[in-house]
Amino acid sequence: MFSGISANVLILGLVSFLTDVSSEMIYPLLPLFVTTVLGAGPAFLGMIEGVAESTAALLKLASGIMSDRVEGRKRLILAGYSLSSLSRPLIAVAGSPLTVLLLRFSDRIGKGIRTSPRDALIADSTDASMRGRAFGFHRSMDHAGAIVGPLLATVLLAWFAADLRTVFWLAAIPGLLAVILIIARVRDIPRSRPANSGQQSIRPGKGIRAYLLILLLFTLGNSSDAFLLLRAGELGVTPGRIPLLWTFFHLVKMLSAMPFGALSDRIGRRGVIVAGWVVYALAYAGFAFATTELQIWLLFAWYGLFYGMTEGVEKAYLSDLARPEERGGAFGWYNFAVGIGALPASLIFGVIWQKASPQAAFAFGASLALLAAVLLLAFPARAARQAG
Repeated sequence: MFSGISANVLILGLVSFLTDVSSEMIYPLLPLFVTTVLGAGPAFLGMIEGVAESTAALLKLASGIMSDRVEGRKRLILAGYSLSSLSRPLIAVAGSPLTVLLLRFSDRIGKGIRTSPRDALIADSTDASMRGRAFGFHRSMDHAGAIVGPLLATVLLAWFAADLRTVFWLAAIPGLLAVILIIARVRDIPRSRPANSGQQSIRPGKGIRAYLLILLLFTLGNSSDAFLLLRAGELGVTPGRIPLLWTFFHLVKMLSAMPFGALSDRIGRRGVIVAGWVVYALAYAGFAFATTELQIWLLFAWYGLFYGMTEGVEKAYLSDLARPEERGGAFGWYNFAVGIGALPASLIFGVIWQKASPQAAFAFGASLALLAAVLLLAFPARAARQAG
């Protein structure tokens, strides 16, 4: 199962698992905490998440470029995870919504600092023939943490913790373990850097730019998964079953990421990504016309396959396109494109839903996915051959 997974990738997978356990012990409870305990409204909650995610998107770009220009990537990875692990549990002492905003801002600064250098180090630590498996493994561990975290928080609230603040404090433990693992076990990989590294362009190469533009087009049709939960509620999934549906969704993502990553190592990454985007389009078409709760559960399973087919494989494909000396910057631009595209995507989707219908909104997302798939198939032949 772990053939081709280097020590660095294994440890970074465990770090992501522990970090997601910590984060997901808090994140699902945060709306309740902010609105009922601290008395803020939905608008302020939206501002918290908007500021947090926009900050992370911008810093992922900056940290990726920086990681190409410094000797090792580990220091940036450690700084990012340490800042998040310190900031996150301090929400337990928040006495106002503004304090939560500042702490979420700090947490996302940490995520922005660590993400691109970490992805680049995974690529640095893996043979090109195994990158799909490596990134798939990493995504699987991330999704496993997203399953364990909410379940652990539920158990703590039911039998051990007196209130939400206690759960937030306990979330510090897996975060601290993640930081210790980085310090003790993650190793920088020697790599060549251009002599004029201080002068090198921050722009990605032409092939990478074309790929990222196609990815941005897809992202504009990839709205927040919160809309899928809204659709589930409309079709009869009760509030009590929504967490079970969400856990089931993450389980499918976890189980499918590594097999599809390994498949991309064997048959080529472009075909797997294109197939994943087609799966996405079919899922959105299904959500548009679903009428029963059973159909919703089946669609969430199908939609989970889309994540398994694309999350890790898209990053492996980018690794194949990028030269080692520009890899951090390439991941910075990748994460920036996805992050920036996600902001208008949900707004556009929501407006179409409200002004026209849910069917029209899902049709819009499916159409952009199919268009992006066609464009990726027409990706420049030279770049495609290089990346498989």
